[in-house]
Amino acid sequence: MPTPSDYNGKVPAAAGAARTSYVPPHLRNRPLSAEAASAPVARSGGYSAGPRNDRIGGSSSYIGGGGGGWNNRSNGWDRGREREANPFQDDLETEQEFGSRDNTGINFDAYEDIPVETSGKDVPSPVSTFAEIDLGEALNLNIKRCKYVKPTPVQRYAIPISLAGRDLMACAQTGSGKTAAFCFPIISGIMKSSQSAPSPPSFSRMAYPFALILSPTRELSVQIHEEARKFAYQTGVRVVVAYGVIDCSGQLRDLEKGVDILVATPGRLVDLLERARVSLQMVKYLALDEADRMLDMGFEPQIRRIVQQMDMPPAGVRQTMLFSATFPKEIQCLAADFLSNYVFLAVGRVGSSTDLIVQRVEYVLETDKRSHLMDLLHAQIANGNQGKQALTLVFVETKKGADALEHWLCINGFPATSIHGDRSQQEREYALRSFKSGKTPILVATDVAARGLDIPHVAHVVNFDLPNDIDDYVHRIGRTGRAGKTGLATAFFNDNNSSLARPLSDLMLEANQEVPAWISRFAARSSYGKNRRGGGGGRFGGRDFRRDTSYNRGGTDYYSVGAGHSSNGYNASSGYGPATVTSAWD
Repeated sequence: MPTPSDYNGKVPAAAGAARTSYVPPHLRNRPLSAEAASAPVARSGGYSAGPRNDRIGGSSSYIGGGGGGWNNRSNGWDRGREREANPFQDDLETEQEFGSRDNTGINFDAYEDIPVETSGKDVPSPVSTFAEIDLGEALNLNIKRCKYVKPTPVQRYAIPISLAGRDLMACAQTGSGKTAAFCFPIISGIMKSSQSAPSPPSFSRMAYPFALILSPTRELSVQIHEEARKFAYQTGVRVVVAYGVIDCSGQLRDLEKGVDILVATPGRLVDLLERARVSLQMVKYLALDEADRMLDMGFEPQIRRIVQQMDMPPAGVRQTMLFSATFPKEIQCLAADFLSNYVFLAVGRVGSSTDLIVQRVEYVLETDKRSHLMDLLHAQIANGNQGKQALTLVFVETKKGADALEHWLCINGFPATSIHGDRSQQEREYALRSFKSGKTPILVATDVAARGLDIPHVAHVVNFDLPNDIDDYVHRIGRTGRAGKTGLATAFFNDNNSSLARPLSDLMLEANQEVPAWISRFAARSSYGKNRRGGGGGRFGGRDFRRDTSYNRGGTDYYSVGAGHSSNGYNASSGYGPATVTSAWD
């Protein structure tokens, strides 16, 4: 098939027509489709009249549409910001795959009895509806486009706290709406301050974001970016993502066009800072998603370097928001270094107060795991719960184990794909797209997929290999039963997992799950303390460590109990009323 370069920049017009259309150099080496080769042209010479979507690496939020010029607010050469791509169109393919099959809707009662606690001085009151919050007309319209009707518990409390300018440490179950809880205040704040905000230095290739959102994995960064683009649609707030070890030339071009909100992984951001392509001196908002992992062993030095050793404004000048499903006490101690007069928000785990996620633990020898998994998958297909109607996520411990299990499933007739840290970025993105669309309804994954990923239609999570830490188990099973929907989590347990027996048994009891008698026997003789990491909070993924009597700053009362559902025995004396909420997700 001929390419545009064969015609020296000219594309033949329709049969019988003498007119030709100029093709820009960057398009000349692309093969022509049959439609393009035969389509009549509107005029001869010049650039194509229609805008094209130049999304580089999936990170650009805007398409060319004429105009251009230097944009002082975003500090970049503005090549066509007049025409913004509609981010809501990205969901059409997935919706077409699943739309008619997913008719269970949202379990609105799932959030009714979730306990909520707040700690801190002068905690702003929660809201019951988005209409009570002054977020701005454009953002409110996007909230409706996303079909959010009522805020989830974490949104009810976190958004007013953030809009009041307070720092926040929020602990809420995965799938409870944390991304919107920090994106809404950030976008609203940038919209309201855009006229008074100082302009970055002119004619510089360095990007000066107003907000920085950090996440531990590439996949989560991409997911946050996609959601933030929807929330920021037609607000004038530009969102750019930077991640991965791939060639970042496309990301650099996006940054040069201007950025208001930068979503990034720590490693990529450090690289951009060292190359003087990003400055943090104008950051007004800092958000860390999955903050407990971000501050855990490997990430803490990078986070401290970004927040404390570069040009970012200090705590108290910038606003900092930390979110995670679990906040062990030692991680809270580290996180407190980045916060000023903060509010601690603890939202009870949905699975602890309802039966949204049915947890099953089965004793399976290592040598029997594959055949047992096959039995589970066959049973799901027989019951109509698998095939193309639902997705199954299988967690393993090692990268080699993920590849081996994927291969074994495929040769046994189960369409599967895998994702782990040794896969290239393109392979990881392709695997997630294939899984989400239902083309390969089984995804074998390491813990790279355990944190924060919001994958609709995951009906079953299988812990083929149990993790070593109970917090990781909580994050894994949180991939199902999201947004008030039901899910199933199955764990394969044997003697190698005996140290997890006690915390696993306690967690299942919290969630009103049936605990096998043999698990209780394992729990009776296993060590407990090292798996809980001192962060247990009963129905919560964490409790404010400032409440500990050993935490004392001159005798000052640094916390006051917020709301709690009286039927669960939590303090509701603050006047907030019961923490009963309904949520509309779609």
